[in-house]
Amino acid sequence: MNLLLQTNHKNLQGQIAVTGSKSETNRLLLLKALFPNITLANTSNSDDSEVMQKALVGSDRIVDIHHAGTAMRFLTAYFAVNEGSEVVMTGSGRMQERPIKILVEALAQLGVEISYEKEEGYPPIRIKGKKVTASKVTLAANVSSQYISALLLVASKLENGLELTLEGEITSVPYIKMTLALLNDLDIQTSFEGNVIKVYPKETVVSKAMVVESDWSSASYFFSLVALADTASITLSSYKENSLQGDSALVSIYEKMGVKTAFEGNRMTLVKQPDFKLETVNFDLNNTPDIAQTIVVTCLGLGIGCHLTGLHTLKIKETDRLEALRIELTKLGANISVTNDSLTLDLSDTINQNVKIATYNDHRMAMAFAPLALKVPIIIENAEVVSKSYPDFWNDLKELNFKISEL
Repeated sequence: MNLLLQTNHKNLQGQIAVTGSKSETNRLLLLKALFPNITLANTSNSDDSEVMQKALVGSDRIVDIHHAGTAMRFLTAYFAVNEGSEVVMTGSGRMQERPIKILVEALAQLGVEISYEKEEGYPPIRIKGKKVTASKVTLAANVSSQYISALLLVASKLENGLELTLEGEITSVPYIKMTLALLNDLDIQTSFEGNVIKVYPKETVVSKAMVVESDWSSASYFFSLVALADTASITLSSYKENSLQGDSALVSIYEKMGVKTAFEGNRMTLVKQPDFKLETVNFDLNNTPDIAQTIVVTCLGLGIGCHLTGLHTLKIKETDRLEALRIELTKLGANISVTNDSLTLDLSDTINQNVKIATYNDHRMAMAFAPLALKVPIIIENAEVVSKSYPDFWNDLKELNFKISEL
């Protein structure tokens, strides 16, 4: 499905209820599988969370998680410590190109048995679950935080808990802290001192209702819309000012691009600041790499330059996001350069219109480029890919008076 996006409404006003955080939902779904007396509310309706839920409650010997990277990492750890289970974890063609070896080797330190069905280091993998008594793992610190969170989520069910030592500079600390905070909410004892994380064993937890906060990564596209509009005031729910989600850094990042954020109750309102002086921006996104696409597209739309660093994990996402950004932004007339962990966009005051944006089976490519419709008509290819994290995205844009036509 290819969509043509355009709008004559440069003054955005509206209220949007954003689905629950995929990151929080998938963590809590796994914890609910370990502790069934937890109840969950406002869970994500994303493809990734539906895949996760199906795998946890099903009995299939072959578990196909399609494009869901979080599910691949979390479920690998879950099935590995689920004594007596045997499954083959597989996924889409792209998923079979995304590395899993670091997590497999970490689990091997605990005595878990995992083998590769095809190429070493990549899915599909065969997992034979067993009782784990070992409790110490060493892992490189600059890997995807999903590997680390996968281990932490199952740690309290290990006979002796887990002591995880991270070597080097830690990537995406907010996501690790989110995992630990959710464990703490269940009265599971943890510590995070220096580069050592400990999770203590806990057999049972008290019954508790857990409410998932709405997804900050999904909110990023509305920050971009407000920045690119002539005038705008958009209210989003349900969000916390003191969020566990690392992408809540959007508030301070977009303040530098003319967007002011106000919180009231469980809602936040984004307002375009009039006569804001725009300048080239520089951001280290080591803790928030998932919002890089949104930020660079916003900068193009504003006619300013940017230099983004801390992006090394983007090369192993749904696509090589750095290369995908370079190709698609160049189509729009941008002058952009990328390295293995950074991106530089030169300032430009022109944007080519009616450009077809390839999405590479990557939901964030589709949604990050959509706000440019405030500047020029734009075509998003394979637009259905947004269902991976935000199935209602196109309908929510229509609520803001975007004209969206299927080609």
